[in-house]
Amino acid sequence: MTTSTRTPASELSATAARHLLLNMTPNGSLGPAGENLFVVRRGEGPYVDDAGGTRYIDGLSGLYCCQLGYSYAPEFAEAADKQLRELCFSPLWSASAHPTAIELAERLSRIAPADIEHTFFSGGGAEAVETAWKIARRYHALRGEPGRTKAIARRGAYHGLTIGALSLTDDPGLREPYGPGAIDTRFVSNTNRFGLEPDYVDDETYTSRLLAELEAAVLAENPETVAMLIAEPVQNRGGCITPPAGYWEGLRALADRYGFLLVADEVITAFGRLGEWFGGDRYGARPDIVTVAKGITAGYAPMGATLVSNRVVDVINRPGAVLNHGYTFAGHPLSAAIALRSLDIMERDRILDNVRDLQDHLARRMASLADLPIVGDVRGAGFFYACELVGDLDGGGFSDTARAALITDLVPRRLREAGLLARVYNRAAPLVQIAPPLISDRALLDRIADILAQTLAEASARL
Repeated sequence: MTTSTRTPASELSATAARHLLLNMTPNGSLGPAGENLFVVRRGEGPYVDDAGGTRYIDGLSGLYCCQLGYSYAPEFAEAADKQLRELCFSPLWSASAHPTAIELAERLSRIAPADIEHTFFSGGGAEAVETAWKIARRYHALRGEPGRTKAIARRGAYHGLTIGALSLTDDPGLREPYGPGAIDTRFVSNTNRFGLEPDYVDDETYTSRLLAELEAAVLAENPETVAMLIAEPVQNRGGCITPPAGYWEGLRALADRYGFLLVADEVITAFGRLGEWFGGDRYGARPDIVTVAKGITAGYAPMGATLVSNRVVDVINRPGAVLNHGYTFAGHPLSAAIALRSLDIMERDRILDNVRDLQDHLARRMASLADLPIVGDVRGAGFFYACELVGDLDGGGFSDTARAALITDLVPRRLREAGLLARVYNRAAPLVQIAPPLISDRALLDRIADILAQTLAEASARL
C-alpha cells in the first residue's frame, strides 16, 4: 500500500499496528487496530496536523530536531533536488570524499567552539557519541596510554541507545535488558539542585562540591585509566538541568589536570536551542570533542557529527595512524546539503536572535508556573524548559495511583486536547518539558505557557 494525505486515519493506524515497530514504545499497547497510536500527517510553521486534521503546537520541535518548524520545505526541497541531480551518494571512506561534506565540515569549523576545526560525520546522535568514545580511546593509545579505558558520565543523563552510548547512562530500565555495558563508566552527580539543602543555592559552593566529587571519582578510579568525561551543557533527561556558574570551567581544569578528554554532548543543545550555535558557549565550555545531531539539519534529514579539537586531531592524524571507524552513510550528500541550507536559513533569518530576544520572556512565563501546587521546580534556558512535578503541597512524591492518573493520563491528555504537544514523562523525575521551534514568536510562547498553566492548575486541583 502506498500512503498519501488521503489515506484515512483509521487505515494508517491499523497498518501501523500490523507492521510498524515504534521506538521507545510498548508496541503491544497500541491495540489491534492501532487505536492508541498518534499519527502526524503534515506540518506548517510551528504546528503539526494529525491524520484526522487536528492541529497542534509542536512544543517539542519533533524530538528537539525541528529548529525551523515546518514552513521551509520548498527551500530544502530545492537544495535536495540540486544535490541529488549532481550526486546522490558517495562515501567518506578510504581517502574518498565529496564536495558537500567538505563544505559542511568547513562551515561547522567557523561556528564551532574555539580550537575545534574537524568533523567526523555519522547518522545520528548515538553514532556521534560512539565516535567520540572511539576517538578518545584512539587518542590515548597513540599517546602511549592504552590503559585509559574508562568513562565518566553524570547520573540521570542520556547519550543514546546503541550499546556503547547506552553504557554512559545509569538507567537500569534502559541498560539491563541488554546485559553489561560496553564501556566501564563511573557516574557522578548532575547539576540538579532541586530538593537539595539551601546552601546549594550559592553557585560557588555548589560548583565546588560538584567538582570535588568528580575529582574524588577520578582519583578513586586512578586518573591514568580515565579516557573521557561526557556531559550536556544543559542535561535533557531529568528536565533541562542547567549548570551553576564556573562548572564547565572546572570540568576543563580537571580534564587538563588528569589528562582525560572533555566531551560536550550537544545533540539537543546545539544549533540555537539555547540561543547560541553551541549551548556550551553560554556556559564557558571548552570541550575537546562535541557531539551533535538533531538540529544540524533542522529535522529535514538524518545526520550526526562529532566535532574534534585540533590537539586531538594532531594525535590521531600522526603519520601511519589509522582511524578504523566509519559509517556507510556518514556525511551523506543529501543530508550535508540539507544541513548547509539550514545553516543558511538560520543566519539569513536571524534565528539565534529570535531566541535571544524572547528567552527572557519565556523564562518569566515558565517561572510563574512554580506558583502552582503541583510544580516543584521550573528550570531551563533558551527555548528549553521543564517543570518538575511533585505529589503534594509539601513537595512529596506521587503515589502509584496519582502517578498513573496524572502523569500517564490526565496531563498529557489535557495538553493534547488543548492543542499542545509536549513531553510528559517519569524517568528520573515526573516532568513536563517543552522545546518549541526556534521560529516561535511571543504570542505562540504565551499560548504554550497558558496551556501549561491551565493543565497544571487542573492537575493541582486533583492532588
